[in-house]
Amino acid sequence: MRRITIDPITRLEGHGKIEIFLNDQGEVDKAILQIPELRGFEKFCEGRPAEEMPRITTMICGVCPTAHHMAATKALDDLWKVEPTSTAKKIRELMYSAFFVEDHLLHFFFLGGPDFVVGPTAPAGERNVLGVIAKAGLEVGGKVIDTRKRLRQILRTIGGKPIHPTMGLPGGVSKRLTEEDRKMILDTAQAAVEFTKFTLGLFDDIVLKNKDYVDLIVGDIYKHKTYYMGLVDKNNRVNFYDGDIRVVDTNGKEFAKFKGQQYLDHIKEHVEPWSYVKFNYLKNVGWKGFVDGQDSGIYRVAPLARLNAADGMATPAAQEAYEKMFKVLGKPAHQTLGMHWARLVEALYAAERLLELARDPEITSPDIVNIPTRTPKEGVGVVEAPRGTLLHHYQTDDKGILTGVNLIVATQNNAAPIWMSIEKAAKSLIHKGQVSDGILNMIEMAFRAYDPCHACATHSLPGRMPLEVSVYDARGALVKTLRR
Repeated sequence: MRRITIDPITRLEGHGKIEIFLNDQGEVDKAILQIPELRGFEKFCEGRPAEEMPRITTMICGVCPTAHHMAATKALDDLWKVEPTSTAKKIRELMYSAFFVEDHLLHFFFLGGPDFVVGPTAPAGERNVLGVIAKAGLEVGGKVIDTRKRLRQILRTIGGKPIHPTMGLPGGVSKRLTEEDRKMILDTAQAAVEFTKFTLGLFDDIVLKNKDYVDLIVGDIYKHKTYYMGLVDKNNRVNFYDGDIRVVDTNGKEFAKFKGQQYLDHIKEHVEPWSYVKFNYLKNVGWKGFVDGQDSGIYRVAPLARLNAADGMATPAAQEAYEKMFKVLGKPAHQTLGMHWARLVEALYAAERLLELARDPEITSPDIVNIPTRTPKEGVGVVEAPRGTLLHHYQTDDKGILTGVNLIVATQNNAAPIWMSIEKAAKSLIHKGQVSDGILNMIEMAFRAYDPCHACATHSLPGRMPLEVSVYDARGALVKTLRR
């Protein structure tokens, strides 16, 4: 049996490798995604004061720290049963909207976009942001850098710093906004709306007008019929900061709708002995293995899943883009590569929402925190991370010291679909043992669409894990290899 290894896999957060096994006929017998790292945040948070969690959990990931900060802050609200002030909620959502725009633009131009803008089988050295700029023009590159810089200034103004924010308090936020801050945010929001519209136009010109790309998106290689999950507001429209968790089935029919505090009634975690990642599934359908379909409990989160689970967008331009996308893909859309399109629709929504909040004079009110008075016991916080639904669940003693922590992260929700997507792509693309760099990149595209964060998702400690240690002498010659 022949083995093909992609190590490391690229353009994602975290580490991983793909092992592809070919049979004697050169066809794919098995393809496995293996994540070799364990972060273990849930365990080492125990014994710490709960109010440290919005600061600690930002260290899980350098790409989505704001998502963990916000989920942790909302978990503290629930832990102390304190309702944030109206101003605090708006400041939180304003910062979160800026984060969403910046993060989605990062993925499109730096991580996922090169596969389309430059081409899935283009030389490896060109499949990066520099290749995107070369194809789209230097002016576009300048706009990307300027827009992200201005959005990160909003994160710095509200959160103290753009990577590891420190603004969240149970019942509110730690700092009020000035009128000068509001004007700066307003200018940036207006620029962000225009740039996200431009980016959708770029996607339309480069991707949707290319028949080969459209055929790749809507074809069978990257398609899986699953359930879909996402936060929605009272009108079942997409919401990143707050709302109910809604699940639709493979036909788009509502299957469940529940509060974050009820997640244990609906979500279970499956463990495999060969992975540090847990594989989530719908408790009321059951684990049927790594298979899709109506009878399988596997579900997906992230941009396309959110749009599938919702009835629309809450802002006008994003709603128009939402309708255009589903007119092409159908609803529910099962095309994994449709994630890239959905991500840009969401970026436009987040920019429009940022603009709405920046125009609200209440965000400069000094009424930014309600002081907690209840004895803590248990709290759950839920937000939509750019990569999908994120839950933080804390249990404490009566002094607020953590006794239990459970994190349900987006990539963990998507872990089984990612594994399935990689194997299906490998089986669809490799035949008679013929493999090229372009084909291997197209297999990586199966996970890249999900924008996975494997540092966030490694929560399980299996009984045994393959370990290989290579010992080299001073001249660099291999002396011994030890395997467990």
